[in-house]
Amino acid sequence: MLKITNLTKTYGSKAAVDNLTLTISPGEICGFIGHNGAGKTTTLKAVCGLLRFDSGEIYVDGRSVKSDPMGCKRALAYLPDNPDLYEFLSGIKYLNFVADVFGVSAKTRGERIEKYADMFELTGDLAQPVSAYSHGMKQKLALISALIHEPKLMIMDEPFVGLDPKAAFQIKQIMREKCDAGGAIFFSTHVLEVAEKLCDKVAIISHGKLRAHGTMEQVRGNASLESVFFELEEASAK
Repeated sequence: MLKITNLTKTYGSKAAVDNLTLTISPGEICGFIGHNGAGKTTTLKAVCGLLRFDSGEIYVDGRSVKSDPMGCKRALAYLPDNPDLYEFLSGIKYLNFVADVFGVSAKTRGERIEKYADMFELTGDLAQPVSAYSHGMKQKLALISALIHEPKLMIMDEPFVGLDPKAAFQIKQIMREKCDAGGAIFFSTHVLEVAEKLCDKVAIISHGKLRAHGTMEQVRGNASLESVFFELEEASAK
């Protein structure tokens, strides 16, 4: 579903992402772990076609981000850590705008909006302008908009930040359901306990370099994910 090969992105003389290669197959949830500034968001934005990269290749569902960016964007959804929404629109108008962009029929969008708005207890607020929403409400609206076109691949940057425990639990359920249906999810997180319990695969990045990638069992062995992460961090700092 996602194949990244030798991805490199530099800012001046600094390599934000340095020759990164990883693969995520259908049905897999992959957690992307690293300290602030490690290269996580740069990688995620490159996958989504929001950031040009210097070298390497990225394929989404067999399509190249370089040669077929629109095809890739139709197959994925991106949930940033701080959703930048059109605040002058109401919640429902924003969702209909996103549905129009992806060509989702009126019947299908209505069913999906009703399902997810009810799930996240946002139905009663959809008529309100997005500018009146709290951060958590904006996160929920952004997530609903990401699910409207049933993406094959979901890219999520710190998806649990700012959410109440119930909403965070529901997102975990949705993530698992999407992958059980043949989709794939690549998300960054600082919450190692969540990654350890939720993910099929994990990728650890430090100073732009991929330090470990594989199934949770392969990466952590008999140790905890937390201990492996700090060991790799310490080794990469030397």
